[in-house]
Amino acid sequence: MTDQQIAGRAALDPADASTAELVRLAAEQVSRLGRDELQLARMEIAGKARRFGTGAGLFGAAGVIALYGVGALIATLILLLALVLPHWAAALIVAVVLFAVAGIVALIGRGQFRKGAPPAPEETMGSVKADVQTVTEAVRKRGH
Repeated sequence: MTDQQIAGRAALDPADASTAELVRLAAEQVSRLGRDELQLARMEIAGKARRFGTGAGLFGAAGVIALYGVGALIATLILLLALVLPHWAAALIVAVVLFAVAGIVALIGRGQFRKGAPPAPEETMGSVKADVQTVTEAVRKRGH
């Protein structure tokens, strides 16, 4: 391309442009818009996936802590059967603390899952709808 063609493209006045120039300009703009919208969708989905990952990790941690709580409860029952009060009382206290920690971690994990849902890129979809509406209105105005 020559410098005049490149300069002419930048200084294109839509009111004086031919139909072919307008179609070419529209195709370039639609292509650029599509790439930008895809990039926005990728960024939005990556953020939501990160939140789901955090929530899943916290739920996993809650499950492990609850497993230790079950082990402590089993130890409590064994010691209770032996009727040695200080041992089972200590094991029961540990089990209660472990379940409380598991509950707190599970609540935090649930909150992370809720922040990440739904996984659809809602902001991008809204932006695309607005773009389509703007283009449609511009075409209607140009056509009348």
